[in-house]
Amino acid sequence: MERPGLLEAGQKITVTEGVLPSNYYYVIDPSLAMSANIPFRYRLTSREGIVTDVIENARGFYVTAEFDEPEVDMTK
Repeated sequence: MERPGLLEAGQKITVTEGVLPSNYYYVIDPSLAMSANIPFRYRLTSREGIVTDVIENARGFYVTAEFDEPEVDMTK
């Protein structure tokens, strides 16, 4: 996210999925924020979630969202 105030904790969001040759990425509609590249094995099955946190640091704003998904160990 590039500007403050676009999203806040507790807000419902929808995401659009994009496909790259070896990853997926997600955009919070309507183009409010974009995820990092996500490996195929961690693909979201849900397209609706809830914002849990918005943090600002020197690199920009970071949005954390919660989706109704099975728990996955991303360290593997």
